[in-house]
Amino acid sequence: MSVKFERSVLITGGTTGLGYHCALAIARKCPNYQVIIASRSDLNASAESINQSLNQDNVKFLPLDLSSLANVRAFAEDWKRNQFAPIQSLVFNAALQLPGEIEYTGDGFEKTFAVSHIGHALLFSLLQPCLADAARVVITSSGTHDPAQKTGLPDAKYTTAEDLAHPPALAAREKGRKRYSSAKLANTLYMYALHGRFTSVNEKTGKNWTVTSMDPGLMPGTGLARGASKVEMFLWLRVLPHIIPLLRLLLTPNIHLPSESGAALARLAVGADVEGVSGVYYEGLKEIRSSEDSYDQAKQEDLWKWTLETVACNERERLAFSMD
Repeated sequence: MSVKFERSVLITGGTTGLGYHCALAIARKCPNYQVIIASRSDLNASAESINQSLNQDNVKFLPLDLSSLANVRAFAEDWKRNQFAPIQSLVFNAALQLPGEIEYTGDGFEKTFAVSHIGHALLFSLLQPCLADAARVVITSSGTHDPAQKTGLPDAKYTTAEDLAHPPALAAREKGRKRYSSAKLANTLYMYALHGRFTSVNEKTGKNWTVTSMDPGLMPGTGLARGASKVEMFLWLRVLPHIIPLLRLLLTPNIHLPSESGAALARLAVGADVEGVSGVYYEGLKEIRSSEDSYDQAKQEDLWKWTLETVACNERERLAFSMD
């Protein structure tokens, strides 16, 4: 194990936008932590950019394709071989919003759900042995998972995890943004299911593992709108970022710069004021209730059981998933 860093932090989807600013905030606050940014590619040299801006060397990029179960397994094996410092925080931030026709991964799962949930759930299970005794898991959700917030996206719908992974014919013809809001509902269900398991693990072992979830709000200018029309992309990238104060007045206060939401996400990962907090959903810095459906324990358990039975490929992985 490297003696240079006391702990490590892993952030998925951290090369741009929310994840980048989260990584920047953590690297600045915790220079004794190694911050790992994991994404399919790093065209913007995000790790190098952060290191240069802070005059530090504690940020590193590692390639990770959450849409590929084989790649997630290879990443976890590489992590163990590299013997990084114990993981203080796992920030599961990567997501896709595909407004067009349905897309599937090479493993046969609907891609939005695969990246947002399946890949992260497998990664967590495989990296469990590397967690510090007071490790935190932070999951980026979205207010779009809650129909009561009327965000403008189609209402999230959770019937079963199987229906999200392999949508029936009628659901497969629905708008892609509905698959996004539904995947974010799955993220929130998973947070509560994981919290229940952590409570049991902590009681048995004396650890203090925690899990929280956060809605970063609307962040014009980020890469989440990739795949939208040219007009939508122009408005999203070139117009809306410059009128955020007006948008807050006209629409909702929950509209932020990526740097603001990134700092809020970093707080959940390493902030002293939320140490020990678990099973809580945040809107930025504020604790709020998540959607009514997200508290449905039957749906939480369906998601947990489906993930274990579908994704775990051998007895070792099944034991890791079940957390028994």
